[in-house]
Amino acid sequence: MAKFYFFIWLRWVTRVVTCSVVLASIFSAVITFVLYALKGFAPLSEEVFFALENIFYFWFPIVLSFTLLVALFRSLKYIFSKCINGYKFVLFECNLSAEILEVGYGDLVKVWRRWFVLLIWLVVVEIILVSSLFFTFSSDVFQWFSIYWLFGFILVGGYVGFLLLATRFKRIKVRRC
Repeated sequence: MAKFYFFIWLRWVTRVVTCSVVLASIFSAVITFVLYALKGFAPLSEEVFFALENIFYFWFPIVLSFTLLVALFRSLKYIFSKCINGYKFVLFECNLSAEILEVGYGDLVKVWRRWFVLLIWLVVVEIILVSSLFFTFSSDVFQWFSIYWLFGFILVGGYVGFLLLATRFKRIKVRRC
């Protein structure tokens, strides 16, 4: 059972990281290109490349904040009905009478909201632990905090969230396959 949770988490991490980073890169590149176009397509030189690179790196963490939410929602769909190490997550209908074989995004809205709130609480606990254990000697506790730290906390909290998923939600069960 531990391997099931680890491998489902590993698939989820791969999907979340890939989806959010690729989408953030695409949107940051589009924003950079639009700003370059609005400035009249200046001749490409070393200074222009450096400026375009700075614009891209400026927008990337901002856009990553939004694409992370999209990736978290989209990734939850792909944890269901996949047989991994002899187990699978099963999503049931609201009245718990029948298993949903093809899980769609519409089926996930209520589950995702509850799972997202659980994930928020897990991340808050992680932030409190990390800031109290490792950063007690610093006068500015949250100087270290960024979207990249939050990204890591979400990925770690996702593992604990998967462990609690079947116990916290009536509509989700772990079944043998």
